[in-house]
Amino acid sequence: MVDLPGRQSQSRPSSYVPIAEHGLIGDLRTVALVGINGTIDWYCCPSFDSPSVFASLLDTDQGGSFELAADAPATTKQFYFPDTNVLITRFFTERGVGEIQDFMPVTTDSGSEEATRHRLIRRVVCVRGSVPFRMRLAPRFGYAAQQHTVQQRGGVVLFESADLTLALSTTVPVKSDDKDAQAYFTLAEGESEVFALDRVGEDVAPRGCPRGEAQEQFTATVAFWRHWLSSSRYRGRWREMVHRSALTLKLLTYAPTGAIVAAPTTSLPEQIGGERNWDYRYVWVRDAAFCVYALLRLGFTGEAESFISFLAKRISLRTDGPSGPLQIMYGIDGRTGLPEHELNHLAGHLDSAPVRVGNAATGQLQLDIYGALIDSIYLYDKWGQPISAELWDDVCALVNWVCDHWDQPDEGIWETRGGRKKFLYSRLMCWVAIERAIRLAVHRGLPADMAHWRQVRDDIYQRIMRHGWSATRAAFVQHEGGDVLDAAVLMMPLAKFISPTDPKWLSTLDALTIDLVSDSLVYRYDPEASPDGLRGQEGTFSICSFWYVEALTRAGRLDEARLAFEKMLTYANHLGLYAEQVSRTGEQQGNFPQAFTHLALISAAFNLDRTLG
Repeated sequence: MVDLPGRQSQSRPSSYVPIAEHGLIGDLRTVALVGINGTIDWYCCPSFDSPSVFASLLDTDQGGSFELAADAPATTKQFYFPDTNVLITRFFTERGVGEIQDFMPVTTDSGSEEATRHRLIRRVVCVRGSVPFRMRLAPRFGYAAQQHTVQQRGGVVLFESADLTLALSTTVPVKSDDKDAQAYFTLAEGESEVFALDRVGEDVAPRGCPRGEAQEQFTATVAFWRHWLSSSRYRGRWREMVHRSALTLKLLTYAPTGAIVAAPTTSLPEQIGGERNWDYRYVWVRDAAFCVYALLRLGFTGEAESFISFLAKRISLRTDGPSGPLQIMYGIDGRTGLPEHELNHLAGHLDSAPVRVGNAATGQLQLDIYGALIDSIYLYDKWGQPISAELWDDVCALVNWVCDHWDQPDEGIWETRGGRKKFLYSRLMCWVAIERAIRLAVHRGLPADMAHWRQVRDDIYQRIMRHGWSATRAAFVQHEGGDVLDAAVLMMPLAKFISPTDPKWLSTLDALTIDLVSDSLVYRYDPEASPDGLRGQEGTFSICSFWYVEALTRAGRLDEARLAFEKMLTYANHLGLYAEQVSRTGEQQGNFPQAFTHLALISAAFNLDRTLG
């Protein structure tokens, strides 16, 4: 029986697949996480932020899953089909070797029937000897709170809930009960079977997926990803890791609007047993703007154009609210309301409750987003296409707002829930917003209140240099009136605010290395020294670790930078994917995979490779 909200379930910790032991597939509208055991344990349909269908990653007993594996003792390995997001999971048994080819065909026509089908194909192949397999499809709709029925009709198995119907078509006989479907089959060398899961309804009719069609869609999906990746201009060191990060960022893109989600999961814990569990299936202006920078660096201008178009609509639609002309985040469709609530019937990953849906940080004031956004617009104009007159009017409105509001406390980049402060990073990015707009105006000869902009830019610079510096710590610090160090200040030379060899900056870099760095891994800050309103500790923050590499690079400390970068690569999972954080024992923590981490890897690799020559 499915538990309904209000009833707390307890799952067996040993039955959870670790966060890092997953691969990712998707169709640019949603994704599925596939464990190294062959189980899909996270899948939302039809979009990233829809209610889950499979969520055993958050509750192994109640969440639902799509199990497909060798029905015999086996060791498993996973890899991506080269230069694609087609995932291969291999099973090595005593009698043979089999594999599952998992992928979601990508349709560029958003309004087509195939685009709304969200077909998920699992192609099972025996490559050596013979291998027995088992399949169990156990959907649990609506975050495992919505009942469903099962019936076999016209050669497919239909799973119907109040809000969503899925159809399973197979090339093997399937048995079903009132909730699940199962199958057992054995393959000899060269044989294959297909399982295809479709969203169906009034607009999309169920249909089968014979072996020939599965092969055609496999070939087409491989071709799509390779064609997309061929636009990359990166030819430097660590190219495989850089391209895997680019492919991951592309998977986190919602094609109908150009939005880029921070991560495709919710509530994967930053600390096992802690409360730092958040829903990241939305568009953070900051994260997505940084993604634009990373993709532009590699030559992907289309994604930048789509995202800037997405944000331009948000600027023009929103009045001057309490968080400014922009919210810090939006839904993937541009909606502004993301009410946060807890799903108390789900145990949480490794019993790390609560499981949250929505995000209450939407109403926070985070001044740094304006710098991230305008910097990405500046770079798009420089490396992509000249921006329109209408967008320049929007930029001017944003800069004028920043000029009037930069000197107020906010929640900052880390979205602390411990009260507003005058964070250095927020001031830094306000400086970036104005400085990049000035550059753009000069380069294009665009109209602007240059005298006022320059005066405010210089005022911010002087404020940071005088009040952001701690003589006691001999370092730039987290906020005015304090002595706490914060890894966000690593962005100071990266944003070209200060010379990377300035004595004050080098002293700051040394202080950060002593206080916040552990074997190349970097903590955001010390929550005990700077309470953030939440209980518990967290791991090192991987984006900060890559910022550290880039800061070392720009400071000319290349041996340290290269060693730190190589060490960071060892913390990736077996597929080159990263979560948000790394624990003291090297485990991935937080939502997975994290866009922030992968964009920072691209930037660090690009700059380190260029500097090494």
